Amino acid sequence: MDLSSFTEKQKFNQAWLWMLIIFTILLTTVIFGTGIYIQMIKGRSFGNNPMSDTGLIIVSSVIMTFNIALLWLFGAGNLKTVIDDRGIRYRFFPFHLRFRHVGWNELESVEVITYKPIRDYGGWGISNGKAGKAYNISGDKGLQLVFTNRKRLLIGTNKAEELKQFLVAAIFSARKYIAAS
Repeated sequence: MDLSSFTEKQKFNQAWLWMLIIFTILLTTVIFGTGIYIQMIKGRSFGNNPMSDTGLIIVSSVIMTFNIALLWLFGAGNLKTVIDDRGIRYRFFPFHLRFRHVGWNELESVEVITYKPIRDYGGWGISNGKAGKAYNISGDKGLQLVFTNRKRLLIGTNKAEELKQFLVAAIFSARKYIAAS
């Protein structure tokens, strides 16, 4: 383990999430594709209260654009965390294009915790819950930051044990350095 830094990059790789996304895309594609086929190629009205051909094309285009954006969002989305002697940097792409930095002097405490994503933060992603702000992609482990102003930020991790070991080693190393000074 590198004592100079800790790095983690998480991606949306939950099977249930991808099945839900693919199901949604397939369902909307079949519904609107069927509507376009029946109404514009067969020349029959689609549904009990059909929209105009132009409306059907516009709504279908918007739905397909949304599907592509959804696929891109979860495919490209990632949470990257870097911890070193300067502090903690994190980026939840594509919502953060640049890393956010938290200096060690801004923090009162740092702890790896187990939490309840739905109860504490309303689920995964970027959220504000009763326990503070959270950036998490999966799981129920995270790095809980408590700022000197008492605000809280949780950064999810799938490497809880490695992160704990890094923090303990870094704190021990810092204390040894301070004692030697």
